[in-house]
Amino acid sequence: MRIDTSVAVATAIAAKQPLVALESTVIAHGLPYPQNVTVAREMEAVIRAGGATPATIGVVAGVATVGLADEVLERFAQASDVRKLARRDIPLCIADGAYGATTVSATMALAHQKGIEVFATGGIGGVHRDARSSFDISADLTELAKTPVIVVCAGAKSILDLPATVEYLETVGVPVYGYGTNEFPAFYSAKSGLSVNVAADVHTIARAWRAHRALGGGGMIVAVPPPAEYALDPAEIEQHILRALAQADAAGIRGQAVTPFLLSAVMRETSGESMRTNMALLQNNARIAAALAVALAQG
Repeated sequence: MRIDTSVAVATAIAAKQPLVALESTVIAHGLPYPQNVTVAREMEAVIRAGGATPATIGVVAGVATVGLADEVLERFAQASDVRKLARRDIPLCIADGAYGATTVSATMALAHQKGIEVFATGGIGGVHRDARSSFDISADLTELAKTPVIVVCAGAKSILDLPATVEYLETVGVPVYGYGTNEFPAFYSAKSGLSVNVAADVHTIARAWRAHRALGGGGMIVAVPPPAEYALDPAEIEQHILRALAQADAAGIRGQAVTPFLLSAVMRETSGESMRTNMALLQNNARIAAALAVALAQG
């Protein structure tokens, strides 16, 4: 399969320099314009400042691309025809010559094809709250089980069933390390009441990653709490989420449309506070991911 790379990404790969993958769904489907393109550019800038090369991933006119050009970021931020891609959706998007924004699972798959080991995102998908009846479990979790990429995130999106998500990760053998925390973050909040395997710094995580890979392991999560000044109260955000879930149910929202609908509804419920938290944690995760990528490159 053809995968195009930007000059900067190709140069970094050839020189074995640190790289950090970034998803594009947060641009196309996660945040409104112009905040979406602003945070995309800021994340790339944070990664460069940290000594690594950013590689934002998507499908551009039917071509899988690692390292999106700035004008493509702008198109993804504004166009209405950009598809939301999990791993399973990439082939059809390519076949149709379409534009597609990659979710966690698709970003991991394409990053791994290019040998990129570190990926910064907001929050992973997981087990949905109604999974006992809907069987709705994000493809992110199965991707983490098999694809060797470190995902730096603020835990899983708090609209999900977090205890079930953490349990699933344990079952499929995905290590969950905390950066600056002993607790699995709840995306908008630092606290979830759930434990990580261990709190560790980037150098410990880098050593553990090498051992994990030597054992043939798949992905790994580095869970980073949102910056304290932007973190929301867990009890308060839960009430907003419950109202958003009720709205989704009443509107008959299903499948891939659920997460963007809920994030948008929570943003309205919080008068934009949740969006500010989301943008802050995205930049913070990019910073930590760059430091980790540098630590891995140092050997």
